[in-house]
Amino acid sequence: QVQLVESGGGLVQAGGSLRLSCAASGRTFSRFYVGWFRQATGKEREFVAAISQSGYTSSSIYYADSVKGRFVISRDITKNAVYLQMERLKFEDTAVYYCAADGGQYFSARYYPEQYAYWGQGTEVTVSA
Repeated sequence: QVQLVESGGGLVQAGGSLRLSCAASGRTFSRFYVGWFRQATGKEREFVAAISQSGYTSSSIYYADSVKGRFVISRDITKNAVYLQMERLKFEDTAVYYCAADGGQYFSARYYPEQYAYWGQGTEVTVSA
């Protein structure tokens, strides 16, 4: 079991930046594959970014095309946390952002919500045009 808590959301103007945090408790988070998803009002939850588990090899990182070059996912093993640095935010980035995790060992992209066993409660990001 792992518990996830997101933070860092808020209201920002288009072109601005935010950093979302996903703090984990319960187990060693570095062994979990972690993804960020978002869900805008009236839309389905969509993949944003993911980082594979840490280990003897470097973690693999994946991004949705819509955020590539603007968002960066990273992990701090010492803080048991994963971050999503969001730059050059656009109005269409407005959504509730969720952190998700799964304890399996995966070495490819995991784009679908059903591929993750654990979820946080979400943090809201609003980008004003």
